[in-house]
Amino acid sequence: MKNFTVTVEGQIGEIVIHRPPVNALDSEDWNALPALIAETGRRDDVNVLLIRAEGRGFCGGVDIKEMQAHPERITLLNRGNYLTFKAIRDCEIPVVTAVHGFVIGGGIGICGASDTIFASDDAYFSLPEVDRGAMGGASHLSRMLPLQKVRAAFFTGGKISAAEAYRLGAVEKVVTSDELIAEARQFCAVIAAKSRKSLVIAKEALNGLEARDVDRGYRWEQGFTLEMYMHADSQKARDAFVETGKAAKF
Repeated sequence: MKNFTVTVEGQIGEIVIHRPPVNALDSEDWNALPALIAETGRRDDVNVLLIRAEGRGFCGGVDIKEMQAHPERITLLNRGNYLTFKAIRDCEIPVVTAVHGFVIGGGIGICGASDTIFASDDAYFSLPEVDRGAMGGASHLSRMLPLQKVRAAFFTGGKISAAEAYRLGAVEKVVTSDELIAEARQFCAVIAAKSRKSLVIAKEALNGLEARDVDRGYRWEQGFTLEMYMHADSQKARDAFVETGKAAKF
């Protein structure tokens, strides 16, 4: 898989995203990730999974250029997003995500589905869907942040800094970008030293304790994504972003 690498060392499985220039994944990428996550999580020599990225930022979300040129691929993209986030939450073992720079759209889904998040001090979280002619992501952001904070971010497409996310309890630790990988790996090493069976049972128990079904909530959101894609404003938003890099004016 050209845009992902997988390594295993010290019972820590590591999936690295690398799709220049901004790690914006297309429908093929999103549909490849679920199996990669599930297969790595099932390995007997892996007790914890770390997801991180190389490049300018963690994840630029979906490839808007693909969606501008091929809006008919929205159902394929939706399925890949849904299955990726579900694979993270359903992963047999704990999943830790280490983020830097921008965490946008689908990057929020990866974080929100994860068990623990580490962030560099330059990281920020954003759901610009309203400006991109789409919906989705609030279900997973709601797993990280309070309701009103999620709505304010969604309606404005605004940014939530790593420091603010830490203050609100979404992020385990904020470190410098130079320290991020080492800090995340050190945390994973603590988990990796434990009984795999205990971790598998603990993950299942913790998932079952949640008051809301994040996967079902995201599927609900995706229905509105499809509805939005059928509206002329959606294509106008994508065209504006691809052509100017800015939100369309309505």
